[in-house]
Amino acid sequence: MGFSLESPPQPLTVAAAIDWVAGNLAAAPLWYGHGTDNPDDEAAWLVCSACGIAYPIQEAAYQQVVGTDSLPRIVELATRRIVERQPLPYLLNEAWFAGLSFFVDERVLIPRSPFAELIAAGFEPWANGIAPSRILEIGTGSGCIAIACALAFPDAVVVATDISADALAVARQNVARYQLEDRLQLIEADLFDGVTGTFDLIVTNPPYVPLEEVRGLPDEYKHEPALALASGDDGLDAARAILRDAPAHMEPQGLLFIEVGAQWEQLDGARPDVPFLWLEFEHGGEGIAMIAAQDLAVAQA
Repeated sequence: MGFSLESPPQPLTVAAAIDWVAGNLAAAPLWYGHGTDNPDDEAAWLVCSACGIAYPIQEAAYQQVVGTDSLPRIVELATRRIVERQPLPYLLNEAWFAGLSFFVDERVLIPRSPFAELIAAGFEPWANGIAPSRILEIGTGSGCIAIACALAFPDAVVVATDISADALAVARQNVARYQLEDRLQLIEADLFDGVTGTFDLIVTNPPYVPLEEVRGLPDEYKHEPALALASGDDGLDAARAILRDAPAHMEPQGLLFIEVGAQWEQLDGARPDVPFLWLEFEHGGEGIAMIAAQDLAVAQA
């Protein structure tokens, strides 16, 4: 790699290892936002993963001495994070969403959607206490949103689509991990292509970054599949197509939840006929709208 970190002093406790990694990460020009938002939390995740320490970290674990087998792994991960600018979830092949662990690699986006908060709340108060029996996710990637929905609604059938066969291979691993093959169907499709039937709930976190902005993203994002990030000059090509085609796949009382991140004001202005309800999140995040089937159908008329 042409770069190496000096070995930390030994013997080394877990707490000291976290401090050592955090100091090196903080000194490097890194970008956070793929599971953590600062070098301290990222260092704790890296060290605990290398040492086989589960979250949440127990106080006594900080005083454990890092084993001779774990130390080289810590140094390797820290070095690669700095040199390659890879997001840590790709180096660990693990990401967390809605309190669940998922396998990830560079075939899929790293989960980071505020959809987790909606799923935890059962999509209330908008669901009015009625559990959906059929759920559709458009653009499933790793499968994290579809899987979290399937687990939150154990009586529901879930269909999830993605245009990328590579992404679906990852999703398939995660579906198998949670033993949901009997209730969660994966379809290789461009948005709604090949989807049949109607749904009580449609959720989607499609690509929404303008092409020009993708080119200027930090290096960490360049490890993610561009197909899952960019969507036309204004970032809204996929969102427009979803709004156009969703009514044909919704039950009369169905709900659509669509995420467009920082492009929410642009979408809101571009479709004044659609009564978007832009949601607020206790734990951060923006750009998810709820639209009722009836309202969307009227807008399309």
